[in-house]
Amino acid sequence: MGVILPLLQTALELGLTGGLTVLALFLSYSMLNVCDLSTDGCFTLGAAVGAVVAIAGHPYLSILAAMGAGILSGLITAVIQTKMGVDSLLAGIIVNTGLYSINIAIMSGSSILNMNKTDTVFTKMKDLLKGTFLNDQYKLIVILFAVILVCVFLALFLKTRLGLAIRATGNNPAMVKSSSINPVFTTIIGLCVANAFTGLSGCLMAQAQKSVDINIGTGMVTIALASLLIGRTFFGKRKIPVQIVGAVIGAFIFRLVYTIALRLNMPAYMLKLVSSVIVILAIFLPYLKTRYPMLRRRLGILSGRKKGGDSHAEG
Repeated sequence: MGVILPLLQTALELGLTGGLTVLALFLSYSMLNVCDLSTDGCFTLGAAVGAVVAIAGHPYLSILAAMGAGILSGLITAVIQTKMGVDSLLAGIIVNTGLYSINIAIMSGSSILNMNKTDTVFTKMKDLLKGTFLNDQYKLIVILFAVILVCVFLALFLKTRLGLAIRATGNNPAMVKSSSINPVFTTIIGLCVANAFTGLSGCLMAQAQKSVDINIGTGMVTIALASLLIGRTFFGKRKIPVQIVGAVIGAFIFRLVYTIALRLNMPAYMLKLVSSVIVILAIFLPYLKTRYPMLRRRLGILSGRKKGGDSHAEG
């Protein structure tokens, strides 16, 4: 029990932090139908900008700065995609590549930033909870508060006129154009909001770890996609608030598997393979579920033919 509870808390903290990126992908991929491959770079951008502002002595402002940087990243990706005629996948790759240099420039040419002596939103919460029974859960409280705010905002935003237009753009861009809605505008807004969540996620991850590495965001798009698909597997296509909660739970389940793998002393280089396997299973299981009735009927027909053949042979 003494080992299980810390393991669950670690998985929950990492899952909720990464859950913000999953919610970003939920908006861009599930609602807007745009696969934004700039996620890795944007995550690192939020971490770097948040760290630099926090080191300068502004821990609360670092949150807004990281989200602002995410919005700018989303804007550039959307403009390249919508105004320059570049495919969405290629636009994301281009921005992600460019952000690598920009992130190192933000970190003053260094690939690592140390925040051990820096005040962050987590240290502020720790001081606030000092001497209470929640003293050891200060990280979880901050992250949980951020995730709840983003979930509520996203659920309400997608019910607004603009949110409905974004959803319509993802479902049927031709219909949106005929309805006098500008799909370029909705795409830009959708990617800006999504990348703001990604920037926030990177900022909180960096401040929780007390350091920023240039590779902190590597593989985040794979992790977020896997988490999103896991949530969809368990919750399906239900109402928007349920899908949002499902995406966050999917992030927790993914991180739990990751944490268990680390506890089993799995080599670090194998974790990428674990991510890939989880993505494949998350895609394959819903597909298998849709194909199961047909497979069952085919097996029934084959079984019937076999029985018929046996009876003829006996006759």
